[in-house]
Amino acid sequence: MDLELSTEVSTHTWHVPTENMESRIVGHGDESGQYHQLSDGTGLSNEICDDLKLNELGYKQELHRSLSLVANFSMTFSIISVITGITTLYNTGLTFGGTVSMVYGWPIAGFFTLFVGLSMSEICSAYPTAAGLYFWSAKLCGNKWGPFASWLTGCISTKPNSFTMSCRGVQNVSKDSGHSRLNELGYKQELKRDLSVLSNFAFSFSIISVLTGITTLYNSGLRFGGPVVLVYGWLVAGIFTMAVGLSMAEICSSYPTSGGLYYWSAKLAGHTWAPFASWITGWYNIVGQWAVTTSVNFSLAQLIQVIILLSTGGKNGGGYVASKYMVLVIHAGLLLVHAIINSLPISWLSFFGQLAAAWNILGVFFLMICIPLVAKQRASAEFVFTHFNTDNGEGINSKPYIFLIGLLMSQYTLTGYDASAHMSEETKSADINGPKGIISSIGISVIVGWGYLLGITFTVTDIPQLLNPDNDAGGYAIAEIFYQAFKSRFGSGTGGIICLLVVAVAIFFCAMSSLTSNSRMVYAFSRDGAMPLSSLWHKVNQQEVPIYAVWLSAFIAFCMALTSLGSIVAFQAMTSIAVIGLYIAYALPIFFRVTLARKTFVPGPFNLGRYGIVIGWISVLWVITISVLFSLPVAYPITDQTLNYTPVAVGGLFIIVVSYWIVNARYWFKGPVTNVGTTSNV
Repeated sequence: MDLELSTEVSTHTWHVPTENMESRIVGHGDESGQYHQLSDGTGLSNEICDDLKLNELGYKQELHRSLSLVANFSMTFSIISVITGITTLYNTGLTFGGTVSMVYGWPIAGFFTLFVGLSMSEICSAYPTAAGLYFWSAKLCGNKWGPFASWLTGCISTKPNSFTMSCRGVQNVSKDSGHSRLNELGYKQELKRDLSVLSNFAFSFSIISVLTGITTLYNSGLRFGGPVVLVYGWLVAGIFTMAVGLSMAEICSSYPTSGGLYYWSAKLAGHTWAPFASWITGWYNIVGQWAVTTSVNFSLAQLIQVIILLSTGGKNGGGYVASKYMVLVIHAGLLLVHAIINSLPISWLSFFGQLAAAWNILGVFFLMICIPLVAKQRASAEFVFTHFNTDNGEGINSKPYIFLIGLLMSQYTLTGYDASAHMSEETKSADINGPKGIISSIGISVIVGWGYLLGITFTVTDIPQLLNPDNDAGGYAIAEIFYQAFKSRFGSGTGGIICLLVVAVAIFFCAMSSLTSNSRMVYAFSRDGAMPLSSLWHKVNQQEVPIYAVWLSAFIAFCMALTSLGSIVAFQAMTSIAVIGLYIAYALPIFFRVTLARKTFVPGPFNLGRYGIVIGWISVLWVITISVLFSLPVAYPITDQTLNYTPVAVGGLFIIVVSYWIVNARYWFKGPVTNVGTTSNV
């Protein structure tokens, strides 16, 4: 080991040579392009680096360092002890606010406590000492205020020894780990790598957008099962979606490229099957993303139409009902705005992405508290947690069948988190931050989404009236809930319309982020020559934005919405690919990971260890399950207007993609193509 250490006890200075350290920090690849991650990025064992860090901070190792991550977690978790805190202070909760205060106060306090914990974690990572808080204050306040800050924080008089930061092999890294890994995978850095882990998370979280999915498909949840399906179905879908996300995050950590899913399939399917696996995964992914962009943007156009209807008096008060042509015009206008925003530099998109994430979180908390407080009539807890609605008007009476169909709302919402993978080439330390973006976006969405569902469902007292197409909102359930809550309380539904605008802005950001992810997939897929006119779609402009891919995606999203003019059934079939198509693309690389690459897959910094295979199989089986569920009929008797065309749309895409492969593409498409050493295509 070419490591030279010179130690001076008085200054606690460590000198580590920097030569050849870069490759040891980020890992290295072998001839197969597989990822070999070193234990801590320096070639040193974790134990030695922990001791080095403690010495840098001015202390020698005296305590026995044997706690694992689980043991460390256990200490804090036991001190937090939810059983202790809730049990001893439950009286306080009942006295001040009761059930509302406890049910909604807990996620609010938890949300802000998480921010405190994140800030402390960041500082702890820099100063990992047993002294903790008072040591941190001393170091962060500088020499002048350090002693007083340390005294005030820790209530003891101490002045940590001064030290000279070194470990230059770790700190003086010229290349980002995601950048280096991208080069190892055969691609040069063309997009600007400027996104933080927060920005990466923000894009996926904004596309999942619980306000978007729950609001636009709340009718479906109410009709098929009602409160029971809404409340419990969300948790069921959330648990299995997290399994899928964990499996994707593990693969993303090893292959952090904008190509995402189709690149993963190529690497995991082996040399023989790589081109075909990459081809079919890529096309399901890209068409699924186009369908997501179309459905989200069109849903926003429909919501705007409802807002206009209520603002002009409602359906029963002579309000303006927009025609299907006007809705399409609104859809086109929104796509134009989104394409313009996505043509801006990535720094602007990063800002909008973080704003979108903040808006979604704050919007959820605002609505889940505001609407139940304003509503004069509220449902009982028994209704919310036990009522099962079988009166769907679609001729379906079987409760298990109804419950399964009702999962569509939840699963449709929890879609699109592959955006974190597609933004990898623009994310710092993408092999670590990409997986974080996937997992955190799902986890936080499940939590805040459940709170939103509970808050809204507690205001549901008459399901048939909410679904009645002759109500003021034209049968748009959540719009009717918001409007009537304020109208019954204040005599005017203006407050409800403002609440709908909060949702509309969230959907706007969702569609914007969806187009961003979509364009990166087009950029990567065309970079590997898989699309017609590939040389055009993967060009980037001077701001390092794949400008042509952005506008192509917006144009296709407009064209897909044209089917709504002919038949809403045809449009629904088109957009059904948004769920099934995308999840098939999610499952394919995971399937290859647990089968063909079971023994050869080399994980990156984030991995599931021995649980990777089990979680992977759970993910694959869940995707198979929902693919069957969402292809089942949703109304009886079955006619040309009630037939579920989802299997036709998804199967049709499969036939087209495979046929083109057999006839033409198999002769020239060889999977991902490296471009290191080629000229920039600006």
